[in-house]
Amino acid sequence: MEAFHVSLILFVSRGWDAVTDPLVGYLVSRSNWTPIGKLTPWPVLSMPFAVLSYLLLWFMPQGSMSQAASVAWFLTAACLFETLMTCYHVPYLSLNMFLGGDHRDRDSATAYRMSVEMVALLLASVSQGQVVAVYNTEKQDACQQLEQVNGISQSTSSPHTALLQGTQKSFLISALVMGALSFICSLVLFFGVEEQRAPICSNEKVRPSYLSSLKLLMCHVPYQRLVLGFLFSALAFQMSLGNFAIFCSHAAGLGPQFQYLLLVLLVSAAVAVPLWQAVLLRIGKKATVFIGLSLFIPAVIIVACWSSNLPVFMIMCVVMGFSVATLFLLPWSMLPDVVDDFAMKNPSCKDLEPLFYSCYAFCLKLAGGLAVGVSTMILHFVGYNANACNHGDGVATALIVLFSPVPITLLLIGMAFFHCYPINERQQGQMTTAK
Repeated sequence: MEAFHVSLILFVSRGWDAVTDPLVGYLVSRSNWTPIGKLTPWPVLSMPFAVLSYLLLWFMPQGSMSQAASVAWFLTAACLFETLMTCYHVPYLSLNMFLGGDHRDRDSATAYRMSVEMVALLLASVSQGQVVAVYNTEKQDACQQLEQVNGISQSTSSPHTALLQGTQKSFLISALVMGALSFICSLVLFFGVEEQRAPICSNEKVRPSYLSSLKLLMCHVPYQRLVLGFLFSALAFQMSLGNFAIFCSHAAGLGPQFQYLLLVLLVSAAVAVPLWQAVLLRIGKKATVFIGLSLFIPAVIIVACWSSNLPVFMIMCVVMGFSVATLFLLPWSMLPDVVDDFAMKNPSCKDLEPLFYSCYAFCLKLAGGLAVGVSTMILHFVGYNANACNHGDGVATALIVLFSPVPITLLLIGMAFFHCYPINERQQGQMTTAK
């Protein structure tokens, strides 16, 4: 599929996600209490269908399909998957406000959740790394055959599709494994988590409308600045790490080492999450955000300048992993403080926690969609061909720009919004006392 059509699918599916995220958050907030809780039924019922829609993303019907039919197939599957994962993700994240305890307990629960999520990403990367290894092996063999036939050492031709059929099967098997694990995790959530009625939970029938609720959230200054800081920071990380694989292959010349570099990055991120949790308890969340995010800037500069030096690349992956852990932990740890601040200033507005989390989760997914979509369009314009054996200097330059200067600019904008974030530890203590 051409890069333009891939970008189209990503943009449209993220646009659809823009509609469904806050809408699902509002519907979850309007849900009634059931014998298994208010939020729990949503992830339990949506996950089986989400697994099926995920499989559709890696499956093509038998027989040849036209380009238009292929775009329609993947666009429908992507929108369906985004919708069902929203039905799972929004109530799951909102459960953090319904586990009982004070703000320190919530911070601890967030740290545990993000630590386990990093371990899950690590395991998934190992599984997916094997799929990428199959693709790289098949492509390398195909390129060698092309060189032998054409007698050209720097071929930019595409290897024959028949030589890469094993890749499609590998991706589908990987999707089955990921789907099965996701379903098991939803069962763990159902049987292992007891949802509690929060003190700010309400049974009142009169509640703000959907648009009124969105307006209340968007006009809350701490939420505005936290969301914008999170959006630009997430966009910076997604722009850089989203191009990590092809940067290693075509700019750094370290394609065969990619899965090991990714493994080092994720291991360091998983180790860093509990360390950052200890740091934020000592110096506060706002200071920890600035320290952690700042580590990313020198790391990507050094990688861009000395990308072919494997030992240096490995060390910088450790530093980037520590910075990634900051983005995973701190913004999610700061969000409950904003919810408490909103509840204290708007005591008549009840049960809007899922809407807070849904708009926040949308920013993360929007950043991912924009990063991949923009990157794909830029690479398309500079002549990148996913099936080509080699690329010119223009593609390498574009990858370096997408990996370092652009993310640094976006990250500095995000850090400026975090600087304007008004809630500090003293205000947080006052909110706890008021509750």
